[in-house]
Amino acid sequence: MEIGSGRFPEPPYCAVIFTSRRTQGDRDYTATAERMIALAAGQPGFLGVDSVREGSELGITVSYWRDEDSIAAWRRNAEHTEARESGRRSWYEAFVVQVAKVERSYAFQRPPAAQRP
Repeated sequence: MEIGSGRFPEPPYCAVIFTSRRTQGDRDYTATAERMIALAAGQPGFLGVDSVREGSELGITVSYWRDEDSIAAWRRNAEHTEARESGRRSWYEAFVVQVAKVERSYAFQRPPAAQRP
């Protein structure tokens, strides 16, 4: 996973934070999640995504968007709507969605061992 400055434009931009707890079993979850990332990547205003999951327990996905209009357009996407409905029906025990405006961003990157003093 790439981390560091230059990954996103200068703030402000928006972040959608999706925190979830999965049900047992896949039931096409993995394929749909991969499809949603690919589909989102083609949407106007999409900047990137970070996602981690601890087994079948807690998962956090943060998608980054140019502005709230871009987020709203993604939410109206028919395939994304269908995936959200499948999530409520089959994939999640619980989830929380938070939308935030990124006002400031900074990064740290340790130099490779060969370049350290």
